[in-house]
Amino acid sequence: MIQAIGLTSDPRKELPPAVDDVSFEAHAGRVTALLGASGAGKSTVLRLMLELQPGRGITYFRGRPLHRIAHPSREVGVLLGDLPGHPARTVRGYLRMLCAAAGVPARRADEVLEVVGLVSLREERLGTLSRGMDRRLGLACALLADPHTLVLDGPAEGLSGRESCWLHGMLRAHAAQGGTVLLTTADPKEAARTADRVVTLQRGRLVADQDAADFARTRLRPRVAVRTPHASRFASLLTKEARAAHRSVEVVRESGNRLSVYGSTCADVGETAFRHGILVHQLADEIGDMGPGAGVGPQSAEPRTDEVPHTPDVEFAAAGGRGRRTTPPPASDSGPATVAAQEASATAPSASAEVAQARAGVPRPADAPTAGSAAQATATSRPPASAAVALPDLPPPISVRPAPSPLRPLRYELRRAVGVGTSFVTGAAVLVVSALTAVLLARVGHTPQARLMAGWPQQFPLPPAALGAGLLGAIAFGDEFRHPALAADRGTVPRRLGLLAAKLLVATITALVLAVLTVGCVTEVLYLVYGPELAEVPADWLSLSASWIGLIVGCAWAGVLAAGLFRSTSAGLAAVVAVPIVVVPLVQKVFEGPSVRTAAGFPLRLRELLLSQWPFGGERYLEAAARVVAQPVGGALTLSLTALLCAYLLTTLRGRVR
Repeated sequence: MIQAIGLTSDPRKELPPAVDDVSFEAHAGRVTALLGASGAGKSTVLRLMLELQPGRGITYFRGRPLHRIAHPSREVGVLLGDLPGHPARTVRGYLRMLCAAAGVPARRADEVLEVVGLVSLREERLGTLSRGMDRRLGLACALLADPHTLVLDGPAEGLSGRESCWLHGMLRAHAAQGGTVLLTTADPKEAARTADRVVTLQRGRLVADQDAADFARTRLRPRVAVRTPHASRFASLLTKEARAAHRSVEVVRESGNRLSVYGSTCADVGETAFRHGILVHQLADEIGDMGPGAGVGPQSAEPRTDEVPHTPDVEFAAAGGRGRRTTPPPASDSGPATVAAQEASATAPSASAEVAQARAGVPRPADAPTAGSAAQATATSRPPASAAVALPDLPPPISVRPAPSPLRPLRYELRRAVGVGTSFVTGAAVLVVSALTAVLLARVGHTPQARLMAGWPQQFPLPPAALGAGLLGAIAFGDEFRHPALAADRGTVPRRLGLLAAKLLVATITALVLAVLTVGCVTEVLYLVYGPELAEVPADWLSLSASWIGLIVGCAWAGVLAAGLFRSTSAGLAAVVAVPIVVVPLVQKVFEGPSVRTAAGFPLRLRELLLSQWPFGGERYLEAAARVVAQPVGGALTLSLTALLCAYLLTTLRGRVR
């Protein structure tokens, strides 16, 4: 059950808030629709409920706010807008990454792919999926952790009638198993047809909270849709007969040869066409709009003509093959308006056939039922609402255990890093640029051996390898910013130390590999171009290696921490570049100032402090690390990393306390 209380967004400049004091409930076992035109505030309400947007109010999911739930993805499945994945990532790889983020087994990805009918497309890239397949994958992501509640923003927008029928069948099956479903739509017909309760928004305010039956009776206008080549003549006849019978009937001429008849029934309109010998191509009961200006979304501007009628033997369009429905879909609480629309869809062909026989001069048998009697027979033969129905299968339930260790965040980070070719392309570009730079520096001369082997010109603040490592660290949080379920402080991967440790570990491994490959590639290229003279190993290779590895790893860590702190990849890369440009001059000024005492003899006093000899000469490595920190670049990088880490931990603790 969802309880939204007093949801109000922050006011905008000289404008009222997009959502103002919205409160409603969505009960378990039912489908609740949040209805409103474009700009009514539906998406803002969902973002306020999921704590993805600042504002006032609170939302309880089965009695607990989202920030009090230990594993939110196992309670709430979310689909907001288009699927925000990297277009080069495969469907299966994307779901396996989310499995690691949610702490569920990787085989869960294959299970949900089979349910949503995407098994044959599991190796396709996200950027190649159609709109319908994208919606299916979004539903698979929402069902991945077997949540109790589904929160979907416009799940059927842009889908065909068959795809919409499949989608709403899945949502109905989830609700039938005791789950809670909350979706948004701009189409009143869709809300009345698929939901059990309709919450109507208008200009950010709640205007109605009704059962679907009351909504269809009080806020929708039932009508008869007619398509005939004699639209003008038929409209005049209907109006004339209504006046003669003193009935309130409104006939509206639509585009082309379509008519909308309000206040009449399918049977009466069909009998009028039969008596006057007018050919009718379409005759069906429909649910109209809510009045002027309502439902102006892309799906509510005009009735959909590709909808699949709710009749038996409707075959699902799922590629995974869910079989054929042999019984009508489940009857909901949508009331007589929806039932009438379904019954009229079945009687429309018979009425059209009668009109065609009349035009051809074929006499009707005495015992042949009219359109009205056919409608009555349909209503009589309709199975009761409690009859057993066949619903689409859902993924099997899963039992997951809490994973406090960073093991699963580490799996998630590894799958995120290797799932796309960005890391490999960046590494290859760094190697090529470093090798070309080293060749040009060797040709010009006057470059120290250490800088030459790193491909680091003296005029540049950082070598290409350091910039590449900083970029790879900065994009480590990219997927979390684009995916609401992976938000840095909400969702399945909250801002916790396990995730930070996993990202720093993967960034360290990547930086080490990049540092070693850069030196090796540059040395090999210099040997091939200029001979063994420039490929000799320096005498102080240990301290140089420590400085080089510390620089590359430090830049990678700076990118990770800055991107996680400021929630921006650009900010992470800017922090890496700002260290040598801004922080290093400040450190140099501090060290160049007057000093009364120096740190001479520090290694000797360090040995005396440790009181024992480290194995394998460990004090030498510690001394080398101290020398690296004592350098201006090393000191500036250490200072920057300390400040970023403290700020990251401070925001984490503040968010938990709040």
